[in-house]
Amino acid sequence: MEIELRHLRAFKAVARLHSFSRAAQELSITQPALSRTIAQLEGALNVRLLDRSSRQVELTEAGAEFLLHVDRVLAIFDQAVATARRMVTLRLGFSWLLPDPWAQHAVNAFETATGASVVLTRTDDPVQALRQRVVDIALVRGDVALPRPLRTIHLYDEARVAVCAQQCALAERGHLDWSEVRQWPLVVNTVSGTTGPWSWPPEQRPKKIVKTANYDEWVETVAADRGIGIVPEVARRRTRHPALRFVALTNAPSIPVSLVHLPDSPRMLIRRFLDAALAAARPRETRLSR
Repeated sequence: MEIELRHLRAFKAVARLHSFSRAAQELSITQPALSRTIAQLEGALNVRLLDRSSRQVELTEAGAEFLLHVDRVLAIFDQAVATARRMVTLRLGFSWLLPDPWAQHAVNAFETATGASVVLTRTDDPVQALRQRVVDIALVRGDVALPRPLRTIHLYDEARVAVCAQQCALAERGHLDWSEVRQWPLVVNTVSGTTGPWSWPPEQRPKKIVKTANYDEWVETVAADRGIGIVPEVARRRTRHPALRFVALTNAPSIPVSLVHLPDSPRMLIRRFLDAALAAARPRETRLSR
């Protein structure tokens, strides 16, 4: 019989705890299964490692010598695994302003649990980057029609806020209603924007649309007073521009925030990140529901 790591870990646990019952509990296996594993190890070595005759389990002379080598073997193995895991990366694509504190909590939990690292990749079109395999998973805002075989996991919903130039008449108002947006020129990021003419029925759409191709163009166009913008609420806290003013937006539909991945991506790594992402999203949903 070949000796496996499970035999060594079982032996080390019993030797350290001097108890089969406590070792079985620590290893999350039954005591009979642990006893069989130790018996297999002793049979493979043809030597008795543990003395079971006293009230607690003790090492034999051979067992004490064997334990010294087991400690070194397991330490080297665990170090090798940790080193290999640190070399594994997951590329997370996003178009602008990762949600906070969700992103920080999700990334930290994933890296702590797996030993892998997350590489943050800013791209104007995260879905296209995903299809080109530039990233492994993408954060997407809005109701986006995704082609097959992309898979989507909904995280939570974000509130919207209006933004305008400092000299715009809207800056003097306390709020803007969703139904009033159509009265203002609307600056739209056509690549990664979350609000555009598609956000309203045809008869309720803004009368004038000013198109931009990325977030930076969108910010500067709004700041130049070419129109107003509608963005997720996170922009109010994260965008610092002296020429911009944010205005509360009432009765606006929320913006879905989702993660998108390909079905043939590294399944275990993606699954672990999704678990961390969903866990990080729950406290946010709880706060918003209050």
